[in-house]
Amino acid sequence: MPELSPEDWSLILASVGHSQDKDAFAKVFHHFGPRVKSLMLKYGSNNELAEEIVQETFVIVWRKAALFDADKAAASTWIFTIARNKRIDVLRRQNRPEPDMNDPAMAQDPIPNSEEFVSGKERALAVQRAIAKLPEDQREVLHRSYFSEETHREIAKNLKTPLGTVKSRLRLALSKLRTLIDEDIGEGSI
Repeated sequence: MPELSPEDWSLILASVGHSQDKDAFAKVFHHFGPRVKSLMLKYGSNNELAEEIVQETFVIVWRKAALFDADKAAASTWIFTIARNKRIDVLRRQNRPEPDMNDPAMAQDPIPNSEEFVSGKERALAVQRAIAKLPEDQREVLHRSYFSEETHREIAKNLKTPLGTVKSRLRLALSKLRTLIDEDIGEGSI
């Protein structure tokens, strides 16, 4: 068989796409299949992987040949691009480990029982009551730091207060909070 031009291959591939011509597909497969395999071997794939990529590539060529546009690319370019993308897909699958269902990180968090739920709610209410009992200047610094997420410098600037004073108020507020919460719920820690 004489050597076909890129235009000839584009016409043959278009025939596969437009009329699902099996003979035209066989020509494309027999011509480009070994070339795709050779390229995959050159890229470092083993023989088995190279053959798998060839098979997957030509399944796509068969299914999507109607999308081939000779004005945008030559048939060879279109096919080799599909093969390259298939190779990337295979490498991604190989490099993505299967999740280990025995890994503790995969375990679901236990559903809190009613005692734990009530305890958590009581603790939250105790924190709210303790914050309400703080002096206004400490409550303001605590709120800005933890709820408004301002930095200490931003708080000092916004309150027109020295940075050291902001830090002292925050330290005092946290210390008082611990004491007030412990008194409220009768535990040794937050």
